[in-house]
Amino acid sequence: MRRGSEEATSVKRRMAEDGRDESVAADDDSQHTAEDGRNGINNTMVEESPTLLRRMEICVAEAEKRSGKNAVNMQETFTVYLIETRPMDALAEGRNPAPDSLWRRYSEFELLRNYLLVSFPYIVVPPLPEKRAEFVWHKLSADNMDPDFVERRRVGLENFLLRVASHPVLTNDKILHHFLTEEHSWKEVVYETGFQAKADSRLKALSATFRVRNPDKRFMDMKHYSDELQSHTSQLLRARARVADRLYGVYKVHGNYGRVFSEWSAIEREMGDGLQSAGHHMDAYAASIDDILEEEEHYADQLKEYLFYAEALRAVCRKHELTQFELEMATQDLISKKQQHEELSTGIVRTFSFKGMTNKLFGQEAPEQREARLKLLEELIEEGEEAVKDKTVECEEHVEKAWVDVQRFKEQKDKDLREALINYAVMQVSMCKKGIQMWSNAKECFLKM
Repeated sequence: MRRGSEEATSVKRRMAEDGRDESVAADDDSQHTAEDGRNGINNTMVEESPTLLRRMEICVAEAEKRSGKNAVNMQETFTVYLIETRPMDALAEGRNPAPDSLWRRYSEFELLRNYLLVSFPYIVVPPLPEKRAEFVWHKLSADNMDPDFVERRRVGLENFLLRVASHPVLTNDKILHHFLTEEHSWKEVVYETGFQAKADSRLKALSATFRVRNPDKRFMDMKHYSDELQSHTSQLLRARARVADRLYGVYKVHGNYGRVFSEWSAIEREMGDGLQSAGHHMDAYAASIDDILEEEEHYADQLKEYLFYAEALRAVCRKHELTQFELEMATQDLISKKQQHEELSTGIVRTFSFKGMTNKLFGQEAPEQREARLKLLEELIEEGEEAVKDKTVECEEHVEKAWVDVQRFKEQKDKDLREALINYAVMQVSMCKKGIQMWSNAKECFLKM
C-alpha cells in the first residue's frame, strides 16, 4: 500500500511537469480543430488549451468491493474505484476544498478508452492496467479480487487518467471531463457521440493489412517495432518472475538458519546469546523478502504498461493501413470508371469484358442508351474524384498527426523506461546491501561468543 501511494505521487508530479511542457503543443494542435470538425470530433472538445492537470487535481483515491446484479440479473462481486478531483486554482490560492468524488467500475474505464481509440485514431492512447494478473511468480495471487492486486490496479487506473489528462490533445475532450465529473449521465453522453458506429471492424482492418500496396514505410517500421517491444518486455517480465521465485526461496531458506541457531542456543551456555542474536537477524532477513517483492511488482507494472502500449502503437499503424487501402481502392475504382468512359466514347475496347463480347455478338447499343451510360459514368467519375480527394486528405492528415504523436510517445517511453530501470537497479543494490548488513551483524554476534 505504501509503495503504491509513493508511486502515484511520483507519477502525478511527473505528469504535472509534462502537462506544463505540453500545453504549448496543445496550442499548436488547436489549428486542427476545423479539420477535426469534418470527422465530428470538435463537438467533444472543450475550449481551454492548457492540459487538464493544470486546471484540476486528479486521483483514484481508493478501491471498494461491492456486490450486485449484472445485466442478466445474476449476482456478482466487483470492484469500484473512487475518483477525486479538485480545482487547481483553489489549491494555488491556499484553499483546500473538499474534493468532488464519484465511483467508477473498471468496465467504465474500458468504455472511456474505447471511445478515445475510435475518436482519436491518430493518438497512441494510453493503456489500462491489466484486468487479471499476468507474469506473476508462484507465491503471488492471480485472483483479480486480491487486495494487493486491486491496489496495484488502482495505481494503474490513476496513472491512466493522468496520462490522458496530460496529453496535449486528449486533455481537452469533453467526454473525459464528463467521466471525471458526472457520475450518472456520462454514459449517455458518450453513446450519443455514435463512436461505436465509427469503429473499424477487425476483419476490415486485417484485410487492409494484407492488401494495401503502398503503406508509409515509417508506419511499417513502427508496426515491426511495436511487435519487438512487446516481445522484449514480455520476455523481461517472464525472466523477472522466474528470478522472483528463486529469490523468494533463497530468502526463506535463511529462516532455517534462524531456527537452527535459536534451537542450538538452548544447549549452549557461553555461545547461547550470540547464536540467539544471529538467529534473530536471519529471521528478519527471511521475512524482508515479502516487502521487497511487493515493491518489485510496481516496477513490473511499469514494464507492463509499455507491454500494453505496444498494442496501442499497432492500432495507429492499422488505421494508417486501412485509410491507405481505402484510398488505393477509391483510386482504382476511379481509374476503372475513366477507362469505361473512354471505351464507351471512342468505341475502342482495350480490355476484355462481357459487355464488349455482347456488343460484338448482338450489335452496338442505341445512341440514347450510350448517351445515358456516358452521363452516368461522368457522374460516377465526378463522385469518384471527390472520394479520392477526401481519402487523400484523410490519409495525409492521419499520417501527419499520427507521426507527431508517435514521436511524443517515443520521448515519453525513453524517459519512463530509463527511470523505471534505474530505480529497479537502485532497489536491487539496496537489497544486496541489506544482505551484507545482515551477515555483518551475524558476524558481530559470532565474535562476541
